[in-house]
Amino acid sequence: MVQRQVFLLCVLSALVGASAALYVTGEPEPGRMTVAQELGQTRSAPASLVPAAPPPAPDHKDLTEEELVHVRVYEAVNRSVVNISTLSLQTNGLFMFEVPAEGAGSGVVIDKQGRIVTNFHVIEDARQVQVTLFDGTSYDAELLGIDQNTDVAVLQIKAPSESLFPVVFGDSSNLLVGQRVYAIGNPFGLERTLSTGIIASLNRRLPSPMRDRRMEHMIQIDADINPGNSGGPLLDTSGRMIGINQAIASRTQESAGIGFAIPINTVARIVPQLIQNGRVVRGDIGIVSVSPTPHGLRIVQLAQGGAAERAGLRGPKFERRQRRQGPIVFEYTEVDRTAADLIVGVDGTPVKTVEELLAAVESHEPGDKVTVHIVRDGRQMAVPVVLDGDD
Repeated sequence: MVQRQVFLLCVLSALVGASAALYVTGEPEPGRMTVAQELGQTRSAPASLVPAAPPPAPDHKDLTEEELVHVRVYEAVNRSVVNISTLSLQTNGLFMFEVPAEGAGSGVVIDKQGRIVTNFHVIEDARQVQVTLFDGTSYDAELLGIDQNTDVAVLQIKAPSESLFPVVFGDSSNLLVGQRVYAIGNPFGLERTLSTGIIASLNRRLPSPMRDRRMEHMIQIDADINPGNSGGPLLDTSGRMIGINQAIASRTQESAGIGFAIPINTVARIVPQLIQNGRVVRGDIGIVSVSPTPHGLRIVQLAQGGAAERAGLRGPKFERRQRRQGPIVFEYTEVDRTAADLIVGVDGTPVKTVEELLAAVESHEPGDKVTVHIVRDGRQMAVPVVLDGDD
């Protein structure tokens, strides 16, 4: 009897358990949640622990036309820009010790042979020059040539051609004030930084690293350039190099929105000579010195046998004279400076300063013929001169 009661209790317990399971997992009554749904609602994870949906992939369609130009210029040229590090020795202290000094600047790849163009002042006095490419690889650089007059230098590195991405040269002869420009360089060591602005002015004149010389036709820009930008490219909206960033005007050594670049046409003219000769061979007119006057440049001294003397230009007139003082006769040389020719122009362009005369002559090569306009004895004359080499 007892065993039969235990059996009935077990059957009853099984029926009750099955009924409860059916209630939990079965379909709920209309308007009522299951226990599983209730548990899911009350035990949901906090929002802070739920992974956020990934952001949408960048879509260039969302960029403005101006932004697209910025992106295209940077993507086209940033691999052409290099970081230049220099090591030099400077004299310091009371006992004139030489201490190492580090410098930095920018440069740009111009061909697949590993030639780099930068500013002369970036590598001036450097004992060691190292070039770092866009991919982080560094190479010791060899100096191929410099031109202090224009502040341009050419370096050579031995890098595989597949790591070199030469920049495309543009044309600086048809630039306009207000034109959009871009500068890429390494300001304060921040590699391949892009800044943008406009051409603020053209044909500026700046002092050259070479004493008594001036750099002509400089491009003034308002794009931010800072220490470390020197030697980097100035680009147009097509990504072509139209200049080399060279200097800033600032009292704080940081950008004040006034920067200057060397026109690319100047660079393109002299770089082949720097590669071939290590320097620029300019036309030499054979005039040693002149003296500025309100009416032109008076010739002070001609190079003996030089181009100007062969062409018939005249310097001061020297006459030997005698003067008797008692029984003694003294001989002396009298200099008539007014007999020297007065230079007023070259090739139809007026010249009033030494810099203008040098610029007019040195834009020509040895063997070129230039016409020098002079005033002699009150009469204007045009004298053809065949230029020598400056070596």
